[in-house]
Amino acid sequence: MEQKILAATLFLKDGIPVRHPQDLTPAGDLKFLAKSYNDGGIDKIFVFDLSSQDEEHEKNLHVIKELNRLIEIPTCGGGNVKRLEDIKKLFYAGCKQVIINGSKPYCFELVDEGSSRFGNDKILVSVKNVDFIFKHKDVIKEKIHEMLVLNAELLDSIDNLTDTQYIALCTEKSIDAILDILRRPNSRGVYGSFLNDTDMNVMELKSKLSVRGIKMDNFEPELKWSDFKLNADGMVPVIAQDYRTGEVLMLAYMNEEAFNKTITTGKMTYYSRSRNELWMKGVTSGHFQYVKSLTADCDYDTILAKVSQVGAACHTGNYSCFFHEIVYKEYMEKNPLKVFEHEYEVIADRKLHPKDGSYTNYLFDKGLDKILKKIGEEATEIVIAAKNPDSEEIKYEAADFLYHLMVLMVEKGITWEDITREISQR
Repeated sequence: MEQKILAATLFLKDGIPVRHPQDLTPAGDLKFLAKSYNDGGIDKIFVFDLSSQDEEHEKNLHVIKELNRLIEIPTCGGGNVKRLEDIKKLFYAGCKQVIINGSKPYCFELVDEGSSRFGNDKILVSVKNVDFIFKHKDVIKEKIHEMLVLNAELLDSIDNLTDTQYIALCTEKSIDAILDILRRPNSRGVYGSFLNDTDMNVMELKSKLSVRGIKMDNFEPELKWSDFKLNADGMVPVIAQDYRTGEVLMLAYMNEEAFNKTITTGKMTYYSRSRNELWMKGVTSGHFQYVKSLTADCDYDTILAKVSQVGAACHTGNYSCFFHEIVYKEYMEKNPLKVFEHEYEVIADRKLHPKDGSYTNYLFDKGLDKILKKIGEEATEIVIAAKNPDSEEIKYEAADFLYHLMVLMVEKGITWEDITREISQR
């Protein structure tokens, strides 16, 4: 059985998220929305550019690029897609798919161009009437990978006309309404305003759908509570760790109810020994911990939780509860990602806060052409070094090249995370 998806929708007007094309009131902070959708269980985000002018269009594309930097789930971009160039710009902004408006006369020509250039799995078409399907069902079958259905009342007719997959609008929050769509053989998933609500517990909804036979991307634990060795209080200690940096955040305890609640909701839930009650981290403070993974130790008596932390983990306001230093010994950092990120931060700081005599500031002052010239020179030095018997020379030349590359990255606003994400998706 194919996994079904739940999708959120973002509408952008003049660079900010708004509630709907017919309701341009702000929908909230982009970073907050992005993190909520990314960590809360949403599988995909449809992003629509509502711009009316070229300047606003470019601003919205920049916001889409920022959005894709903040999240790990795929985005599908639409709105103002009239030419192949518009499709390219959305892909360059980080979208994994692009939506073409099926009601436009240029739809199929653009579908053909986009599919030929990027692959038909990257192109979706929005559909809001059955006539479109009826008139073009042969072309749809050949050229269109997936449709975005804007009216769920069309689904019976669509199912009779084509076996092309679709993601459909669901206007009701009820389980029955969602199931009616997801149980259809050609349905890939649903989207709707209720899924845009950041208070919606998407993981809990997925658990309910899963119980009813719908395959979802939700947690299905390999271990049961009975597999753990409990302490004298009938609980298991849990170490929470930042899933990106590896920083240890806090230590707390779970009982069976907390364990099951954590898996069902996707939010870390513990048992307070002092208050003798269940507590979901963040309910009062807003500092939720979204589960990325749970792992048992070798003795099955401790859980390591890798989480996405909102705000501070510690009640003192510190990001981590572990901040009272006892002893410390200087050491050389050898973790490649941390080294690169540290050097990148130093270079970025030089750009913001110039320092007299800084070679980095000299490069920034001379401008892009000078930076590019140095990158070319250093690349040539690597080639020459590689032809020499002593491979040690490559190490020094590669380090010089990477330094100048980071200067270029800072100059152009590209981060190591942008590059690693691009590599990991290839």
